[in-house]
This record gives sequence, structure tokens and C-alpha cells, in this order.
Amino acid sequence: MFVSLTTDFGHAYTAICAGVIHRIAPGATVLVLSDEVTPYAIVEGALLLRQSLPYLPVGVHVAVVDPGVGTPRRPVAVRTGRGDTLVGPDNGLLVPAAERLGGLERAHVLANPAYRLPEVSASFHGRDIFSPAAAHLAAGAGIADLGPRAEELERPGIPAPEIGDGELRTAVLYTDRFGSLILSATPGDLQRALGPVAPGTPLAATETIPFVTTYGDVPAGAPLIWADSSGQLGLAVNRGSAADRYGLAAGAALTLRRAD
Repeated sequence: MFVSLTTDFGHAYTAICAGVIHRIAPGATVLVLSDEVTPYAIVEGALLLRQSLPYLPVGVHVAVVDPGVGTPRRPVAVRTGRGDTLVGPDNGLLVPAAERLGGLERAHVLANPAYRLPEVSASFHGRDIFSPAAAHLAAGAGIADLGPRAEELERPGIPAPEIGDGELRTAVLYTDRFGSLILSATPGDLQRALGPVAPGTPLAATETIPFVTTYGDVPAGAPLIWADSSGQLGLAVNRGSAADRYGLAAGAALTLRRAD
């Protein structure tokens, strides 16, 4: 069975989770998809899972970006139409990926102590609850064995773009490791707001920035607006950081208009 791990923990704590999985399910293949999601950034983690999991084998996918750890938020396992099971907190992190993987078929609360570690801490549920549950699923446990059905899972707070008269109002969802700002709008939203937008069209944003196909379409150090590999619009600087250049971060608003 294939198991993936996505966390905001960094290397050491994520490795502990991998170790827990290997001890319970020694035959499982465990891949760390990422241990460097921005701390507490649920939307960033949710979009990473939505973008990445369709390219991974069907399996059990553990995701932990969990600023509410130790509070009444529920730990859950979610079965998808493709046959995967996503394991993590019910805080919006899992739903976008489940929808991309054939839809959410059923979800269960991780309530059965038989599928946890004997001692559960208040602040490391990735080790004590999520990883053991995932390992037992990989070893053959049924999702219903983990606990009762969970209804109405939380969704992430992803702001919808707003299409105005000749303008597109969008928001920064997250900053990638290159300093590029990934936006809540798509190229389709841009065309609905501005009409056909060909590569090379100058857009008014924080300054005049061309809409292009890829980074190399502008000189090194120059800004660009493009569609990233997940299909979202992004604001980048070729071989530089848009986050540093414009001082923007997750949640910041941005309005795009034609500059010509």
C-alpha cells in the first residue's frame, strides 16, 4: 500500500510520523510529499494536495496542517471516488483534493482508540492519531473501523475572484518557494473580466505587468503574470521574488485591468 505525508512540520517531526507508519505497516511505501507547507497555512496545504495527489498512486494520504490541534476540531478519514483515503484534521485541508479525486464518498471520525498510539498528546496528533490511523488503513483496516460517520466536512476559506466592469479582483492564496504569488483567479476568470487576453498583453496591477506564457518570456528581474502548473493565475518575477518586490502575502487583494 502507498502512503503519502504532507505537513508543515519540517523534516524531523515528519520523519517521526513516517516512522510510526513503518512500524505499524512495515510493508507500506511511504512518500513525504512535502514537509514544508507554510506553518498554519491551511489553504496552501489544501491547494498543494489538490494539485499533487492526482499524480500519486491510489493510497492513503496523510495531511497535517493543523493550527487547531488539541481543540474540538475533528480528526477524520475521507474516502474518495478514486479509491484513496485522506487522513487529517477536519479544517478544510482535505476537501479540495477529495473532490479532485473523484469526489468525497464517505468520511469517518478517528475515534477508535485501537487505531491510535497508546498515549495521545495535546499537540502532536500527526504522530499519535493521523499516522497510526493511516498505517492501519494501509495494513487492511476498514475506514468504518476508525469511528462513526462524519457529515458536513469543513471547507477551506478560498476567496472567490470578483469579475467587475473591465477588471478582475483577486487575492493572493499563497507564496511558493520562489516568491511567486499564486492568485485565487484563473485565466478563464481573466478572460471573463477583460475579454480575450493574448500572451504579451500588458496588465495594470501593482505596475504594468505583461500576461505571458512562462518566466523566460520576460527578462531576468522583470515581473510577469502567468498561469501556473495547477491552472491558477500567478504574479512572479523571473529569477526573483514577487513577494519581496511587492510586499504582498496570503490574503492580499490585487486588481487586474488592461493597461493598453
